[in-house]
Amino acid sequence: MPETHSKLVCLARLPRLRVLAWSKDWLYASRGYEVVRSRVQLPAHEINWETVASFQPDWHRKVSVKNLLTARIFRDGFHALAVLPSGALVGAVPKAIVTLDPRVAEFRQTHAITRGTRPLHITAVPGGTVYFGEYFDNASRDEVHIYASTDQGYTWRVAYTFLKGSIRHVHNIVHDPWQDCLWILTGDYGDECRILRASCDMSHIDEVLKGNQQARAVAAIPTESGLYFTSDTPLESNFIYCLDRTGTVSQVASISSSSICGCRVGTRIFFSTMVEPSKVNRDRRVHVYGADIKMHEPWQLQLSWEKDRYPFGLFQYGNAFFPDGNNETPYLAVTTAAVKSEDAVTSIYAVT
Repeated sequence: MPETHSKLVCLARLPRLRVLAWSKDWLYASRGYEVVRSRVQLPAHEINWETVASFQPDWHRKVSVKNLLTARIFRDGFHALAVLPSGALVGAVPKAIVTLDPRVAEFRQTHAITRGTRPLHITAVPGGTVYFGEYFDNASRDEVHIYASTDQGYTWRVAYTFLKGSIRHVHNIVHDPWQDCLWILTGDYGDECRILRASCDMSHIDEVLKGNQQARAVAAIPTESGLYFTSDTPLESNFIYCLDRTGTVSQVASISSSSICGCRVGTRIFFSTMVEPSKVNRDRRVHVYGADIKMHEPWQLQLSWEKDRYPFGLFQYGNAFFPDGNNETPYLAVTTAAVKSEDAVTSIYAVT
């Protein structure tokens, strides 16, 4: 088991389960191409999972997903999920966006991913519009699109286009309920690294930060006081930042390596690091850092796992994934990947 800080108490360990999204006190997760959910309440060790729906992938993925190592090689299963106010679900699987009508039990493909494998996140705003940004290698720096759906994920249109040569790809789109806006995060080098603030209909987009590796971000958590985000760079040391509501950016803590995942539990924020080896990122452990921002608590290392023995590129970087969405419980849910003894394991902690 990982090393833990005293404020986190492990209540459940769930192998071969990947967390995807919170919807109030419902936690959605996946087992390969099957989505399940559970209402997480005390006592948490009595968590019962119910099947929501499944997606039928190509035959070769039905085979590869059955083994942990081949599933890692082929990046099988669900990688993102958004729960819409109507109860519909929109998810990302390899090469497709898939949508679930809450009245049926099977996802259907509604958009083919032709560049790259999948977006990193899917975001729904309270009005029901759903967004995702293109994430692909883009060595030639072609134009990059943000797609939107206003009919619960059944049809998609281009909502915004980054011009050729402006960015490499979109890392994340995050809804901010305090400002009722969207934060768009892009990468990867020079002016391609941007943090943008957009209206929820994408009619207005303003640059807030850009131009250096510390603006290269994937994880961002809005709070009443501001936007907390982490840098995701193999080229420089990485940090946790706060962009407050006046527009001032503060460096609030250093972290051991690149970070692409974050979440909020009550007034506490958590970010995880990724084992992405470089001349700067030398740490071979995945870490989770946390702080109670309302209590102005210092950021502390709270969980830690060692990278497993399998090669990085083929078998993925070591990481700890958090669910997206709105969590109204006192629990931290985290899925570890490519770490010793805890690969593809979800752990649920009480945040005391």
